[in-house]
Amino acid sequence: MRILADGSMRRFMRLAVILFLAVFGTLSVSTAANADSVGEEYSATIFGNVKVDGEPVQGVRIIVDGGGYTAETVTDADGRWSIGVPEVRAYNVTLDENTLPEGIAVLEGGATQEVEFGLTDRVAKNFFIGEGQRNETSLIDQLIARFIYGINFGLMLGLAAVGVSLVFGTTGLSNFSHGEMVTFGAVIALVFGVWLQFPLWIAIPIAVALSAALGWGLDAGLWRPLRKKGLGIVQLMIVSIGLSLTMRYVIQFFIGGATEQLPGFDSPKIPLFGAVALSTTDLFSMALSVLVIVGFAYWLMRTKTGKATRAISDNPDLAAASGIDVDRVIRIVWIMAASLAGLAGVLWAYFRPGIKWDMGTQILLLIFAAVTLGGLGTAFGALLGALVVGVLVETSGLFIPADLKYVGALVVLIGVLLFRPQGLLGKKQRVG
Repeated sequence: MRILADGSMRRFMRLAVILFLAVFGTLSVSTAANADSVGEEYSATIFGNVKVDGEPVQGVRIIVDGGGYTAETVTDADGRWSIGVPEVRAYNVTLDENTLPEGIAVLEGGATQEVEFGLTDRVAKNFFIGEGQRNETSLIDQLIARFIYGINFGLMLGLAAVGVSLVFGTTGLSNFSHGEMVTFGAVIALVFGVWLQFPLWIAIPIAVALSAALGWGLDAGLWRPLRKKGLGIVQLMIVSIGLSLTMRYVIQFFIGGATEQLPGFDSPKIPLFGAVALSTTDLFSMALSVLVIVGFAYWLMRTKTGKATRAISDNPDLAAASGIDVDRVIRIVWIMAASLAGLAGVLWAYFRPGIKWDMGTQILLLIFAAVTLGGLGTAFGALLGALVVGVLVETSGLFIPADLKYVGALVVLIGVLLFRPQGLLGKKQRVG
């Protein structure tokens, strides 16, 4: 795929690192100050406190799981914690005994207990803890489980990252509206799968098809005319930011600010081995992602259009002089990128779980991190970078507070760029 000149690459790297540091730095400060509470966008809340002999215990990890929703937090200096949940229903609340002081364990009911709401949308859950024997899951088992979950997340992230890489490789544009294209796919699946009650096996292909139509429309109605007018990359990037804001609030206008769920989001977990438990939805998501990625790889490497895409990414002027219809290939790239983003949106709706008007924005920086880590303009590099980011995000939760787990991917990204600015699979200079 496309390989930039050293100067352009260094400027893009500096811009990307500054952007990541600014956004994640702000997030780190805000989440560190509120490490005892997550899910504040939801009206229903599960809360409690952790004390031993009347003394609060700080830093104890609490996980809430149920209905396809999972969230975690740690207790504050007063031993308190709070987790918002998307709906009033039964949930499992787990206290991670590995984060308790030495010799302290949950004495009654086990480390995982069920909680149900009463007449209000707030419910308290406290564990009876004291000196006792722990039933611990080994660190190796936890790492294996988190690694599998990270692969699942990385495959979904890779679908979206490949689209960003394709567009950047052929046009040089860093599309900041790609997150809204992810959201669009999930919203269309919601409209057809829930509101119109189509079977899911029909609703998802419709979502992908309409996402592809969105990509065609954006290029035909916006990006191609702007390219013909000779707008520079910076101007096009600003347009993409404006498009992102417009699409985001149009989506909010139509679906509101609540979190919606797709059918099957609460499918039960199936114990596989060790501490690994995946739902049928998780298994289907991983299988579908792998199948689509293999098909994309074949298209890129073996088909005439795929080869033309790689030629344009390497040198658009030479490709045009060789008889390749550059505008036609770019149009196909936009369609391909949008359809992959739409499918990623559906899978992201199950992984979160839930559909929200700003759900694509929440992973946009991770998508850019994957593209930059793998190598700018390299589709397979974007996939590799997405897998690395996914695994790091999931496994880092074992060692740092859950609210800061995205920072781990940022740290690795910066470390790689310091020693290999072109990314894992990128090259230092243009060839061909």
